[in-house]
Amino acid sequence: MVPSVPAFPAAASLRRLFPQASFVGCANICATDAFDNSQNVRPGSLFAVVHGTKVDGVQYVHDAIVRGATSLLVDRPIPGVSIPQCVVSDVRSAFSRLCEALAGDPSRRLDIAGVTGTNGKTTTTWLIRSLLARAGQRCGVLGTVEYSDGVTTESSSLTTPASRPLARWLSRMVANGTRRAAIEMSSHALDQRRAAGLELEAAIVTNITQDHFDYHQGYEPYREAKARILELVRPGGVIALNMDDPGSWSLRDRVHDSVAFVSFGLKPTADISAQVREESLGGTRFRLSIHGRSQECATTMIGRHNISNCLAAATAGAHLCLSLEDIVAGIEQFHCVPGRLERIQCGQPFDVFVDYAHTDDALRRCLQSVRSITPGRLICVFGAGGDRDRTKRPLLGRAAELADVAIVTSDNPRSEDPRQIIDEILAGMMDSATVPIIEPDRAAAIATALRMAEPGDCVLIAGKGHETEQIIGDRKLPFDDRQVARGVLSEQWRPLGQPRRASA
Repeated sequence: MVPSVPAFPAAASLRRLFPQASFVGCANICATDAFDNSQNVRPGSLFAVVHGTKVDGVQYVHDAIVRGATSLLVDRPIPGVSIPQCVVSDVRSAFSRLCEALAGDPSRRLDIAGVTGTNGKTTTTWLIRSLLARAGQRCGVLGTVEYSDGVTTESSSLTTPASRPLARWLSRMVANGTRRAAIEMSSHALDQRRAAGLELEAAIVTNITQDHFDYHQGYEPYREAKARILELVRPGGVIALNMDDPGSWSLRDRVHDSVAFVSFGLKPTADISAQVREESLGGTRFRLSIHGRSQECATTMIGRHNISNCLAAATAGAHLCLSLEDIVAGIEQFHCVPGRLERIQCGQPFDVFVDYAHTDDALRRCLQSVRSITPGRLICVFGAGGDRDRTKRPLLGRAAELADVAIVTSDNPRSEDPRQIIDEILAGMMDSATVPIIEPDRAAAIATALRMAEPGDCVLIAGKGHETEQIIGDRKLPFDDRQVARGVLSEQWRPLGQPRRASA
């Protein structure tokens, strides 16, 4: 989603910006606008020729020229082209840097906390915003749920925006007086160098487990993509790693001497740590310790993974010179991100949560969190997305064994057969003592879970969280787990918890 800014405010000399570049048909190129999609090219702009995962930008050069492109950014000269070319070693990184320069280098005028990890990115960035707000500081947020420049907010389209809209969102933050930002950085975005032109004040790695192996082709390439966030931190900035997570901690030896390093985790030896005092379905109490100073803290969020997210946010807050008192107050005033263990309360005598958990690690953490504090049964509704990493499907099934009742359903099947996806999930539950209930219709599966729940039980509806659509084939149908749950519950329970009288 591109902010409604008419044009980039600056021009850029590619000779100055890329001193190692070579030029074809010219001695220099002065760019005033740039695109990596030929359909968006405007007269007088530069076209970046990106080699994509599915298509090669070379085949769109003619289209870009027809639309008015007057120069190209390439990694090798393209023969038979009459317009000037700037040749660089990495077009993706160069395009990101060019977009940043054309936008007036906004990241150099902001304190940006970049957050990556398999899980926890959204909650951590929202917590950082809460800490800064408590200290009276405006903070922009770019991530899975929304894009905000600190004043206006729009629904997001990608976890991390593409290079051009990313630079323009940051430019908007600078223009309206926002001086700090928290940005989710997905493994796709880091691998595709969407943010390669940015300078970060802080880089936080929440955890590295398994996701998107369909794209990255395995754990090591996935971890390497996550590790690229470390390259973006400016001298004097900070890198924060999770001492409790082997994947995050494995990056410890990559921290350069030019930046500070902070560890966080539930281990008492971490620089920023927490000692959990009390856990319930109403929230968590813990003692927060930051570089030797400590204070009691309470949050309405449940689960130790959310305490880890609080610690991750605290690393950014501490580096940005927030007091321990402001950090605690910022945590305590924060409730939840939409669709992240979001409580659904319609007067029923059991607990209902909707969560975005769509990896086995996230699902396991959620189930473990509510398992220990649920007096009754734990009922879980979950599925797996189509046209996505198939290797995690049986792992999701295995994670769901922590529930007393597991209802396997559809997530976003996309072009795949929902029954095939379910069968691949069930392959991970073959030796389970938990006999799953199969219901491909997600609305029916949610209704089944809520109607079987009894006082003291807890129902976890996992996978889609804040999403308001279900993708079936090429159709995007309105669907919100939270609204579906409220609809079922409102039929069964009055606001004060009294069951509705059955109609005659």
